[in-house]
Amino acid sequence: MSERQIVVVGAGLAGLASALTLKDVGLKPLVLERADAVAAAWRARYDRLRLNTWRGWSHLPDRPFPKGTGKFPTREQVIQHLERHAADDGIEYRLGTTVNRIDRDGDRWSVQTDDGDIASRQVVVATGYENQPSIPDWPGRDRFEGELLHACDYRNPEPYAGKRALVVGPGCTGMEIAFDLAENGAAKVWLSARTPPNIVLREGPGGLPGDMLGVALMHAPVRFADAFTNFARRMDLGDLTEYGLPVPEEGVFSRVRRLGVAPAVVDKEIIEAIKDGRIEIVRGVESLAPTSVTMTDGAGMEPDVIICATGYARGLEPLVGHLGVLGERGIPRALGPEPAAPGLRFVGYVPRPGGLGYMAKEAKRTAKAIEREMAAVPA
Repeated sequence: MSERQIVVVGAGLAGLASALTLKDVGLKPLVLERADAVAAAWRARYDRLRLNTWRGWSHLPDRPFPKGTGKFPTREQVIQHLERHAADDGIEYRLGTTVNRIDRDGDRWSVQTDDGDIASRQVVVATGYENQPSIPDWPGRDRFEGELLHACDYRNPEPYAGKRALVVGPGCTGMEIAFDLAENGAAKVWLSARTPPNIVLREGPGGLPGDMLGVALMHAPVRFADAFTNFARRMDLGDLTEYGLPVPEEGVFSRVRRLGVAPAVVDKEIIEAIKDGRIEIVRGVESLAPTSVTMTDGAGMEPDVIICATGYARGLEPLVGHLGVLGERGIPRALGPEPAAPGLRFVGYVPRPGGLGYMAKEAKRTAKAIEREMAAVPA
């Protein structure tokens, strides 16, 4: 068994933020990543993806995007940003290494990988809030003869020109993919919304990034924050009830706090595409047949492809589920600088407005907490 000072699991934004802040306080992290490159999740996302958050607080800790970067960085700009700083001196990587389980072994943690076990005093798990794609197990799903894929496998609309597409899930990703298809030659685009989403514009009046307001409202009473965002929605978008998108009974901030479900952050052009019928809102999926789909209201359709923007699971159970550190929905009971168990911490599992900026702050606080612990108990 090899031994390292600190192990960071994951080389996405949360993992790199953690490794860089640990390096900044003089520690030497080893980063383990199951993919063959850093930023693997970003590389796998669809081509037109842009951040929903302003570049000014969506970067790695103390490492802003270069001058000339747009207000909402593109997928490629995010990848380049992560690659550039992943190369900083003082961080060791083992790419293509899958972590299977983490166990306590005396006063150390045993990080069990497919390339051998690693002992470490400190472990930071940063595999990401969106780690394992999830597709509902609809009745008849295995009999559907068309193409069925998760949104993580969608790249661009080119393969779907002239086809009828059902996109399931009215969040940011589902709405953007539906718009991408509608704008680029799909014969028909349906967007399935079992639960009406809360909607926030990526860029508000005067060009103000929507997440700036969201971050400010995180400090307000929930009832006020919900009422304010509902008022802003009515002013910005009007009443969308006739298009199948009524205002949900549960507000933006109530839903974030109760379920960890973020609002759909979109550009206004997507709403216009819904209003003019290029994207048709339909109810939730009830069941699938070989060539058709039945919705919860009894309506039917015959899509050629179903794209499931139906979310992700954290996927932490195989790693740490046996340690008693996970709570509801598989989210760690303790986050950031607070250890879930002595020497074991989790970074990047807080869904909230301005989440990337919060993640950078969380990583810095975590690194400082680890520095204090290691100074108090020398190896």
